Amino acid sequence: MQITIRELARSLDAPAWGDLDMRVGGAAEPSRCAPGQIALAMSPKYAEALSPGSAAILAEGMDPDSYGLAAAIFAPRPRLLMAGLTRNFDPGPDIAPGIHPSAIIDPSTKIGADAAIGPFVVIGADVVIGERARIASHVSVGKGTRIGDDALIHAGVRIQHGVVMGNRVIVQAAAVIGSDGFSFVTPDESGVEEIRRTLGKREEFRDQKWERIHSLGAVEIGDDVEIGAATAIDRGTIRSTRIGRGTKLDNLVHIGHNVVIGEDCLICGQVGVAGSSIVGNRVVLAGQCGVSDNITIGDDVIAGGATKIFSRVQSGRVLLGNPAVEMTTRMEMDRATRRLPRLAEKVAKLQKTVTDLLDKT
Repeated sequence: MQITIRELARSLDAPAWGDLDMRVGGAAEPSRCAPGQIALAMSPKYAEALSPGSAAILAEGMDPDSYGLAAAIFAPRPRLLMAGLTRNFDPGPDIAPGIHPSAIIDPSTKIGADAAIGPFVVIGADVVIGERARIASHVSVGKGTRIGDDALIHAGVRIQHGVVMGNRVIVQAAAVIGSDGFSFVTPDESGVEEIRRTLGKREEFRDQKWERIHSLGAVEIGDDVEIGAATAIDRGTIRSTRIGRGTKLDNLVHIGHNVVIGEDCLICGQVGVAGSSIVGNRVVLAGQCGVSDNITIGDDVIAGGATKIFSRVQSGRVLLGNPAVEMTTRMEMDRATRRLPRLAEKVAKLQKTVTDLLDKT
């Protein structure tokens, strides 16, 4: 689909210059930009590869005439403009309108207007599918689940029974939502419970058998949530596991049973949040962060990559390391660690000096 520079600029709420009737149907880097595409040249170093007579997106203050452009759009905030630009040119998955004849749908299911359901989809009893929702091939939806309007469920997703999903939710391929929580108990005190009580000391060793605690809760997902590929969200034990409005989960994230994630959080790849923890609003957990069970993380916390959080975190903290400490503290610790070889060398010299003096006395 091609649109004019004028239409594109209007959709991006950005100023435009030059031939506003010029049509483009995609975007590319300047060195790879083909006819009919708009080049992304939001800094002078990228603009050097622009072709005369083409269209480009430039940063504010750049001069399109100096590059011989036919048209330009100016980006006040380049990364934010990228969101709108890619939205304009993303065709989305190829899900044909209507219901594919190979889909297996329980007669009690309610399907909203203009919904699309792809091949080999299986939908259980009492499911509600919202208007304009799109469900790709090989998706399964369990009994009693609610999927909101304009949802997009990619291929191979598994949505278990009783899940509630808001409007405009996007779930990437192979995610699993609503699997049982990892929750077991022993008839007597387990080794894990003993260690928590004694803080590391083992008093005795004995046989123990694990009894399953069944998951009676569900999963509740707010509006505008995005869930990455192969991510797993466990259902609650009694109450629901909850993901707040606007939160984005990357690929390979694991959210344990009873966890509550706030609104507008960013949970990056390979993060694990253990059962019954509470994560506030606008929290960012970078890749490979780990959150222990039964703790609370306040609003606006940012944790750097591979941070391990074992205890309560106050709102607004910036964390790094294992175990997690304030980022400024961790950076000072790292600097001190790098100084250890020099310190060891000085201590060795001092020890030799003292030894030599003692030998002389």
